[in-house]
Formats: sequence, structure tokens, C-alpha cells
Amino acid sequence: MHAHSDLYVGGEWVPATGSEVIEVVNPATEQVIATVPAAATGDADRAVRAAREAFPAWSALSIDERVDYVERIAAAMAGRAEEIAALVSSEQGMPMANARRVQAGLPIMVMQSYVGIGRDFAKAEPERVGHSLVVEEPIGVCTFITPWNYPLHQTIGKVAPALVAGCTMILKPSSETPLNAFLLAEIIDSVGLPAGVFNLVTGAGRTVGEALCVHPEVDMISITGSTEAGARIAELGAPTVKRICQELGGKSANVILDGADLNKAVPAGITGMMLNCGQTCTALTRMIVPRDKQDEVVDLAVGALASLSMGDPLSDDNFLGPLVSASQKSTVQDYIRTGIDEGARLVAGGPDDPEGYDTGFYVQPTIFADVDNSMVIAQEEIFGPVLCIIPVDSDDEAIAVANDSPFGLSGAVWADTDDRAVDAARRLQTGQVMVNGGRFNPLAPFGGYKTSGNGRELGRSGLDEFLETKAIQLPV
Repeated sequence: MHAHSDLYVGGEWVPATGSEVIEVVNPATEQVIATVPAAATGDADRAVRAAREAFPAWSALSIDERVDYVERIAAAMAGRAEEIAALVSSEQGMPMANARRVQAGLPIMVMQSYVGIGRDFAKAEPERVGHSLVVEEPIGVCTFITPWNYPLHQTIGKVAPALVAGCTMILKPSSETPLNAFLLAEIIDSVGLPAGVFNLVTGAGRTVGEALCVHPEVDMISITGSTEAGARIAELGAPTVKRICQELGGKSANVILDGADLNKAVPAGITGMMLNCGQTCTALTRMIVPRDKQDEVVDLAVGALASLSMGDPLSDDNFLGPLVSASQKSTVQDYIRTGIDEGARLVAGGPDDPEGYDTGFYVQPTIFADVDNSMVIAQEEIFGPVLCIIPVDSDDEAIAVANDSPFGLSGAVWADTDDRAVDAARRLQTGQVMVNGGRFNPLAPFGGYKTSGNGRELGRSGLDEFLETKAIQLPV
């Protein structure tokens, strides 16, 4: 077991003020693999003050100088890619075959993307509007609250553009998966990022997290988490009118229109939805299908699910691992019981522990058919390997059902032609839509409609979140 005793504040590893620690549990073995400090509100204040002190000099550097640091961080991350994948797998549970590609590969790709975005930003001339010069400047000190499902990716989606913009920051990672944040802090320290630009504080959300969000010297909060957590963060930031960027929950629809190639659409939907055991805010957890094709869809879905092996995350042969924690496992199994009680037809999986898994937070991947969109399992974010197949009688009903949700983060449409799929995609009330198997694009804006959040991450849009706009009125 590894014990992290210090926080990273002001360019130094410094002890937390208290002696309490947070235990990090491997979800496959249920063993404590590490401890990290449980910081107090005084630690939060120290981190904010370090970020505030660093801001004038950091923001005064040229954009290219700041991008140089981003480039060094990206290179150092790439050099430790296998270590990143193994570390996140051990604390979060994603099997290594996917962890290499997603938990390590994706954040490295995003960090690298901001080298090009930053260079382009540096070359751009200020906009002229009539007799006004419009300039963009860093917003200031930022608090980052990040989740446990894709921990390093969600962190880099905030850190990289903030560095390019000229902001300074305090990261408060999830207590379930904080170890990758310490690895990132080690990398940042190794490349010589100026002291105080990046600070790491671990601890409970209700204490240190809230202290970071209400602090008067913080200008912006960016959170990735549940809708409930996002609403709470907005409350905390409101009295000081902080900018709030929220990437929150989802209950995304996979709309399969009549005439779509079911042999492509259904297996792709299962594989994508079951990635990370459904612990994905963009997971396509509602599969909306023509009623007369539901039986065929069920057969294809059950067959596709059977091809996804579950087991030890260290094995490259496994696609499904455990859920992140005992509490998450209990929550998901309760939702499965609710679906049965609501009258949905269970066609795969179930609420009982999978056979042969006495240790580890494993849940049976589950598929329900004949789901009505008004059911709890169709309206609430389960955040586990549970798919709802919802039959409908027309394209218009499919779109209406897809939009009948408090969320609007992601979605997909499958149709017999791309044009027809795009027409349907334009009607979905959601922040991104994948058409006929279109893939996630880390350069495109990412964020949600409705209770799925406010603001956008990734690409140039992600950079814009960290910039203030100033109009300088020139003499005519």
C-alpha cells in the first residue's frame, strides 16, 4: 500500500494540516491500495492563495510560452502512459485493454490537442468591431471538481485549456480515484511549471470542495459530476458571481429508425453503452427501436452482450470490470430491482451478484425490453451496465421519446441514409449526436442541454470557457 502524505501547493509537496486520510480501494479486490490526505478548509485557503499569487506572472507570459509547458506535460504523460492506465485501472476498475486506450490515451490526446489549439490562439489577431478592439484575457483562479469515472481525462479537459488561457488552478479530484491526480502533479512538477499555477488538494467534497468553491479569490468553478452536485456548486458560486462550467449527468438515447442496419446498430450500441460498465455520462442507455423490430433487437443485443467478457481488470481479455465502489454497486442493483418492479421485461442480467464473483464490486450487465419511457429506469441516470430498450411506433415518436428526458448530454441516430439520420439528429435536444456510428471527437465542443450542464469542454470551445472578453474603444 502506498501512502501519499502531502498535498501539492505552491509548487511544493506540503503536509495537510490534519492527520486524517482517505483510503483508496481497488474495486476488483476490495483491498485498500493507498491513502491520500483528507485536507481541511485551511488547506483549501492555502491552495487558493498560492494560485492567486501565481496568476499575475503566469497570465503575463506569452501564449506560446504557456503552450510550451503544455507540450512538455503532454510528452511526459505519453512517456508514462502504461503507468497511467494501470493506476487508473487499479483505483477505478476499468480493464487494462480499455484503460490504455481511454483512461490513458484519451487524456494524452486532449493534452496534445491544446498544443495546436494554443499555437493557433497565439497567432490570432484581436478582432476589430468598428472602432473597438476586442481582446480575450484569462478569467483568473479556477477550482476544478472532477469525477471518478474517467478521472484523468476529465481533469485534463480542464487543466489543458486553463493553462493555455493563462489561468491558475486548484484541482480537487474524486475521493474514490485520487491517485492519478498525484501522478499528474508529479509530471507537472517535473516539467518545472511555475509555482502555484497548478495546485492539488484532496478531501471530502462537503468540506474542502465547498471551501474551494465559495472562496472569494476563486473566479471560476468547473465541475464534472452529477446534476445534483452541479446544482450545489452553482449555489456555492452564486453569491460571488463566479463563472460556473458544469458537465453533468445524462440519460442518452440511441435512436434506431426503421430501415437502419440492425446488425451494425445494435452491437455497436451495446459495446459503447457497456464501456466502463455504463459508468459514462454520455452512455447511450436508452435504445429506442421500431416496435415491430424489438424482438430482433433483443436477440442481437443479448448476443452482443454475451461476447463481452467480464473479469479481472488486469487481463487484456476482459471488457467489463467491477463498478467503482460498493455503494455504486448497491445503487445499480437497486435500480435493476426497480425496473423489474415497474414491469420492464428482463432479458439479460439481473439484480443478483454475478456467479463466481464473491469479491469485487461486480454487477451483472443487464438489459430490459418493453420499457416505457416514464419508468424510473428510463428517466434517472443509473450509471451502471443497464440498458433500456424502448419500442415506439414512428420516427416522430422516437424523437419525442428521446427528448422526453431532463437530460440532454449525448445521443445517437441510426438510419438507412446519413441524410435521414442527420435530419433526426437536428431534432434531438442534446449536446452531441453520433450518426450511423460516428465516433467521439475530442476536438469538438462537449457539453449538455437542460440539466446536463452549462458550458462546453474540449477543442477551441473548451479554451473559450477560461477567457474573459474585453472591448477596448479606440478614438474615431
